[in-house]
Amino acid sequence: MHPSLIGSDRTAQEVSAALGAFNLETVICDSLYSDKLKNCIEKSELDILIALGGDGTMLRAGRICAPHQLPVLGINLGHFGFLMELDGKNWREALPRLAQAQYMIEDRMMIHGEHWRGESLQAEWEALNDVVISRGSQVRPIQLIAEVDGYSITNYVADGLIVATPTGSTAYALAVQGPVLSPELRNILIAPVAPHLSVDKTIIVADSSKIRVVVRTRHEAVLSPDGRGPMHLVDGDVIKVQSSKHIASFVRLYDPGYFYHNLTRYLEHNPTAASF
Repeated sequence: MHPSLIGSDRTAQEVSAALGAFNLETVICDSLYSDKLKNCIEKSELDILIALGGDGTMLRAGRICAPHQLPVLGINLGHFGFLMELDGKNWREALPRLAQAQYMIEDRMMIHGEHWRGESLQAEWEALNDVVISRGSQVRPIQLIAEVDGYSITNYVADGLIVATPTGSTAYALAVQGPVLSPELRNILIAPVAPHLSVDKTIIVADSSKIRVVVRTRHEAVLSPDGRGPMHLVDGDVIKVQSSKHIASFVRLYDPGYFYHNLTRYLEHNPTAASF
């Protein structure tokens, strides 16, 4: 569960009690940031992780569980919950299906990124949604030189560049008019943010592709994988992105067409608008 989300602790206890009625043992009921939970995952003490929160919670759960092939079931307690089938109202009616193993596992590709400064590796990470390279607090574009498999594709002068998975195609990439990809596909999207006299179309490449982006800037630039960070960049820094060896696995209890149902529903009415 997300520790700062109001009501998440109470709901977690209710889910735990409901699972007990179906003879499903709750090994641990704790925050996603808990070292105790991390140890349980690393020791393979869990069969399924139930994540309570919003899409950010689901992304974190997916990243934590992917290296251990642990599937995640999400219960949305946030505003959006695009990655989740269940919510605070319908999770109880879904538990019998979980107890009877009437579910499927949906695998989603992840990407691996590296931040290089000269010959020094500054950081590396896994992302389920995207890696965003963008300008900082100053409202001035940056130059981003993008290559795919060693071949130059274009020089962007833009507010930023998004490198996303199909899962991330419905996140920030969608906001910059990128295409929506079905989550089971294995492709990588490269989408510019507010390009100035530059290529303004999203490029889709194979999951085997290796992407390299050189940052040219005289002012602040930042890097953010899956909304984390920001990590500060300087002129000449290089970001490398490729498909990850890890796969995020989500538990799906109902019709596989939930993705299109959610997409239509959220495009017609953005639930996050109510939070402003």
